[in-house]
Amino acid sequence: MKFKDLVWPLIAFTSYILGGILTFGGAGLIMFMKGKDLWGWGEGHTFGYLFVSLGLLLSILGVLIMRILRNRI
Repeated sequence: MKFKDLVWPLIAFTSYILGGILTFGGAGLIMFMKGKDLWGWGEGHTFGYLFVSLGLLLSILGVLIMRILRNRI
């Protein structure tokens, strides 16, 4: 098996794991950082909403790629 054959599965797995981390990290920011400044960038809960939505999109993308790869083989 070549490295070229593992590129798409690695992308799918990485996006799935990163999406889960972003989703739960964003939920934590929403719960615990309401009204608090996050390193001078803005309020923490707004970044939480961004991380939750981006994490869900990455998780869905990872699952979609895994399903496509499973049906191809």
